[in-house]
Amino acid sequence: MQAEQKITQILDAALPVFIRFGFRKTSMADIARAAGISRASLYLSFNSKEELFRAGSLRAHTRTLDEVASVLAGQGSALDRMEMAIMVFQRELIAPFGGSTDAEELFAANMALAADITLDARTKLLSMLTQTLIAAAEDKEIDLEPLQAPPTQVANIVVAAMDGIKHVQKDGSSLEDDTKLFMRLLRAAVTSRTSQ
Repeated sequence: MQAEQKITQILDAALPVFIRFGFRKTSMADIARAAGISRASLYLSFNSKEELFRAGSLRAHTRTLDEVASVLAGQGSALDRMEMAIMVFQRELIAPFGGSTDAEELFAANMALAADITLDARTKLLSMLTQTLIAAAEDKEIDLEPLQAPPTQVANIVVAAMDGIKHVQKDGSSLEDDTKLFMRLLRAAVTSRTSQ
């Protein structure tokens, strides 16, 4: 249990350091200092900065997907739950890096070091959103007919929009504002005419 606590302490300390300095400029000494341990102690848990970054990515994606699943299984309309789930995903996995001056470098480092983790999380998110859309369509809560697209394709577009939105925060818009706008567009497109 002590080893697990140490790893948690290291990973908790590492994220703000990566955000502050970017991946390239962050050193193991920086992370050890932030975690309040010696460099030698850090190397007993992680052989390299790359290994540590990958472990952090795995932990963040796992925790986030658990929270997304919980939100999607909760109460409320399907589209409200989807919006909350997307907000969770963005808050936990995108927003922390998005606030960094090295955001693009950090996203690129994640794809270089943990592409399998990121793509697996994306696949799981797509599956959860697809199942939510299928259930909502079966319950006549939404109508996908006007879109002429199956739930899988709609879920793919939702995730693609999330990916795109993280790159376009200009003119005072925020990740949250732009996501809410996208979800209003989706609602307008799929709200069942009988439920209006």
